[in-house]
Amino acid sequence: MTGLKVPRPHRFTIEEIPTLQGTLLGPSAFRTVSQEDVNRFADVTGDHNWIHVDDVAAKAGIFGATIVHGFLTLSLVGSFWGEIFGLDGAVMKLNYGLDRVRFPSPVRVGSSLRMHAVVTQVERISGGHRLHVTQTVEIEGESKPAVIAESLYNIYNPAGEGVSGSGITIR
Repeated sequence: MTGLKVPRPHRFTIEEIPTLQGTLLGPSAFRTVSQEDVNRFADVTGDHNWIHVDDVAAKAGIFGATIVHGFLTLSLVGSFWGEIFGLDGAVMKLNYGLDRVRFPSPVRVGSSLRMHAVVTQVERISGGHRLHVTQTVEIEGESKPAVIAESLYNIYNPAGEGVSGSGITIR
């Protein structure tokens, strides 16, 4: 990982945003994903595929156990992000989207996950900045990650363009 900056504290100020390109963030703490977590996610999304919720069938399947939904693993990025990146002085932070997501390795239920990230680009936008971040969710004890996601986050300055009075206009 040549050219990357040394990991920095997880709290930043709005003035530091333009300097973050190349910064390593994290890792977060490990979090164990339980069968109860998977079952609740299945109920909310309607995805009750046997590889996620049927312990007996899954043990006989190719993974040898129930596995966590890929989108459940991806959704944990939000909580991990809060552990590795805090920001003081912004009006608002928005998840702008994803450019690319990959699920290189299945996550067996009961596994522990954590995330680290690299700010790959900082782009000026109306009213603030957009961070391009590559986030990697690791599985404890495994060589391949569970998720690699290239995410975009918009951060709006308190006095930037598009901010007026107590309301915010996003262009």
